[in-house]
Amino acid sequence: MPISPFVPPDFVIPETLETAEFRLRMLRVHDVVKDYDAVMSSVAHCKTVWGGEWPEGLTLEQNLIDLGWHQKEFQIRRSFAYTVVDLNETEVLGCVYILPTHKCGFDAEVYLWARQRELAGGLEERLAAAVRAWLMTHWPFQAVAYPGRDLPLAAWQAMPEAPR
Repeated sequence: MPISPFVPPDFVIPETLETAEFRLRMLRVHDVVKDYDAVMSSVAHCKTVWGGEWPEGLTLEQNLIDLGWHQKEFQIRRSFAYTVVDLNETEVLGCVYILPTHKCGFDAEVYLWARQRELAGGLEERLAAAVRAWLMTHWPFQAVAYPGRDLPLAAWQAMPEAPR
């Protein structure tokens, strides 16, 4: 039985999401220095997004490899990693990851984070609200999960997977 594509072949992947505060666009290898700075200045917060130890011990070279992987996955439409930049693109403010899921009742799962120093000012909440609205209006998903936001990560991880 063939595996369903993550998005329909004729779906045009949105290139950007822009608000008065930030822009989302495809995460690329050319973002490595700014992305690395954002990640390494937010290590404690990033650990809470997925649980576990990442990005502890991350090197610039490893980050470049990760960004290359994300860029290729985006190009072949398997998953979509967006960098969150300020409107001048001088600084990475965070990232958004739109991933396929095998959990029952969902067709995508989304993780996102903002720089740790931006949390107190509410940037991550504004980012999450903008992404939710964008996914509802510009993407073909019927049921999107936000693990760690709508339900605890442990509960998400314990959910059954859909039969393949």
